[in-house]
Amino acid sequence: MPQLNTSTWFFTILLMLVSLFCVYQLKMLNQIMVSISPQDEKESLPPAQLPWEKKWTKIYLPHSSPLQS
Repeated sequence: MPQLNTSTWFFTILLMLVSLFCVYQLKMLNQIMVSISPQDEKESLPPAQLPWEKKWTKIYLPHSSPLQS
């Protein structure tokens, strides 16, 4: 049975990694990167009006706490 020649595996794997890196970089060139600072984001968003902020809700005591009357 002949042995498997593994002498070129290192170069094959190395070339594959380099080519994947190049393809990734080329893909990222077409992407539009948007940077939003947290300060700009807070100023541009209106305050949220949530239904539970408008009405009073009762807060119950935990079961282990004694009632205080």
